[in-house]
Amino acid sequence: MEKYLLEIDNVNKSFSGNKVLDNVSLRVKPGSIHALMGENGAGKSTLMKCLFGIYTQDEGRFHLEGKEINFTDPKHALENGVSMVHQELNQVLARTVTDNVWLGRYPRKGLFVDEQKMLEDTIGLFKRIGVEIDPTKKLEDLSVSQRQMVEIVKAVSYNAKVIVLDEPTSSLTENEVKKLFEIMRTLKKQGMGLIYISHKMEEIFDISDEVTILRDGHYIGSKDTKDLTMDTIINMMVGRDLENRFPVKKHKLGDTVLEVKNLTTLYEPKVQNVSFKLRRGEILGLSGLVGSLRTELLEAIFGARTVESGEIVLNGEIIKNSSTVEAIKHKFALIT
Repeated sequence: MEKYLLEIDNVNKSFSGNKVLDNVSLRVKPGSIHALMGENGAGKSTLMKCLFGIYTQDEGRFHLEGKEINFTDPKHALENGVSMVHQELNQVLARTVTDNVWLGRYPRKGLFVDEQKMLEDTIGLFKRIGVEIDPTKKLEDLSVSQRQMVEIVKAVSYNAKVIVLDEPTSSLTENEVKKLFEIMRTLKKQGMGLIYISHKMEEIFDISDEVTILRDGHYIGSKDTKDLTMDTIINMMVGRDLENRFPVKKHKLGDTVLEVKNLTTLYEPKVQNVSFKLRRGEILGLSGLVGSLRTELLEAIFGARTVESGEIVLNGEIIKNSSTVEAIKHKFALIT
């Protein structure tokens, strides 16, 4: 009989009478990366929050290394070897890397914090996992990917047996994703079980050993990744075959509705000389790596950032969105 590190059996959860998890089960082997997939609203994060003690399930059981567990809160989960790296990192940016790893449980020497031991333990964890970050740096001076690695180190510092990673690559560049995957494979070799939540198909095939798929709060199935294709996963996620992953474009585009000419912002970080046209009925993609100032460009157009030079032309007329109120009067909207 195959041994599992983590077993989730027939978990049910409802909010205000709305059932969001309906008899969901999951099995994670030691030394494996188990992908959890499903459309938005399928119940992936809710299931993990029930495991982690953020929510309490209505029915169902959790077993860790054969022993039944029922965590009352995240601290209880962490202390018993289950860690979760959330999509939105909740860290103290003004403190150092070392402080963030040991926050709330500083080692002590008498009445005082043992700074030397804390630093040495952090360096030891970094070496064990393969992380190269200065532990004395403040988190506000690190990139998003480095901050994420600090969160993984913190998870491991609790002697984690199971680590849940919820959409960890959503803000990472391609090279940062590769580094994250190196760390995940290192943890896998050390016998940990990793639950990996992602919508990115290519990553699932690259990093995972098994895949469990949820749909509308129901368990659809679990399979070895090597036995799956992209079409099979999509079919299991949406419940039907898709001829096209994206709809066929049939409509014709209209006249130019918005033109941005040589837009430059006043303060750092500066958007410089950006130009583009947007036609009526068009969805225009704005692409770039983290730090390429995509968000800053949109904020400048929406009046939330001061424009130094350049023009915004709406329906053939030059306008000035000098504030968000003015942008709204011009019928602009910004969904952050």
